[in-house]
Amino acid sequence: MLIPFYQVDAFTDRLFGGNPAGICPMDQWLEDDVMQKIAMENNLSETAFFVTEDKGFHIRWFTPKVEVNLCGHATLASAHVIFQHLGFSEEMISFQSRSGILNVTREGDLLILDFPANKPQRVALPDDFVQSLNITPVQCCRGKEDYLLLYKSQQEIEALIPDFRRMEKTDARAVIVTAPGINVDFVSRFFAPRVGVDEDPVTGSAHTVLIPFWAEKLGKSEMKALQLSRRGGILFCRLRGDRVDIGGKAVTYLRGEIIL
Repeated sequence: MLIPFYQVDAFTDRLFGGNPAGICPMDQWLEDDVMQKIAMENNLSETAFFVTEDKGFHIRWFTPKVEVNLCGHATLASAHVIFQHLGFSEEMISFQSRSGILNVTREGDLLILDFPANKPQRVALPDDFVQSLNITPVQCCRGKEDYLLLYKSQQEIEALIPDFRRMEKTDARAVIVTAPGINVDFVSRFFAPRVGVDEDPVTGSAHTVLIPFWAEKLGKSEMKALQLSRRGGILFCRLRGDRVDIGGKAVTYLRGEIIL
């Protein structure tokens, strides 16, 4: 069996930037354990699999360790493949997913993800974080799956040295750290050792938490964000009530086939 395979750099306009995602368009689903093994073999933060349905597509995402409920960069990369390589001529792609219907539209040279907003709530700082991060945050919040830690400055975010083995014992999918940006509205980093991704280069799903958080703090609904990983990524952000728009670009790195 041959499975088409693409690797796409998402949330960037240049190769070797943003966040690389593996993309597998399929006619029908493989067994779950086979998709998990493909994701493990790819060893990217996420591999997305999608099949065509009557009203669009159905998408699923796997880290090297587990299937996840939502992934932004691999959804953006999947939309890029559908638009650029599969001859899709409409302006909007609709994905059915574990997180409901996710739409992706073209807006100029950007692809815009329409995702549910995930407003975080302030909580006490768990002791685990005091041990796993070299700088103590000024505020701790929690969304549905992730913690969000607020810091004073972009320089503090850049200087963080996580202890991932301690952090993977936390009771959340991941830890988002964030602060005001120097040349953008806000910056962030994303640590998810519990699901097999110590630090993710650019994380769309994290911005479902970050956008409502910063929209309230800054008093504005449109923002520009930078994720401060080694590869880096730019995200164009917009709050629309209980939804968020997350915009970015994508570049194809490779095309091939998986032989099963």
